[in-house]
Amino acid sequence: MDTITVNKFRDNLKSVVEEVISKHEPLKVTRRAGEAFVVMSADDWEREQETLYVLQNRSLMKQIADSLATHTRNQGYKPTDEQMNEITGI
Repeated sequence: MDTITVNKFRDNLKSVVEEVISKHEPLKVTRRAGEAFVVMSADDWEREQETLYVLQNRSLMKQIADSLATHTRNQGYKPTDEQMNEITGI
């Protein structure tokens, strides 16, 4: 994560925000007399929240682990060619 001072952030607000949004990388802004803060796009923040929800949901994580185990053993659901064509839009 890149870091910038609050003064540079304030002086270049528009270009810094555009860069944060386009690169999809958070930016740490440091303050001389206080705590630092992080700037990130709203879309990236929502994705982070979704990821945290999944990681904290034991039931969902168990389903994912079970699915991975099934896939590893090559015992998972295998769609027909027709179903694959429908899924892929071919």
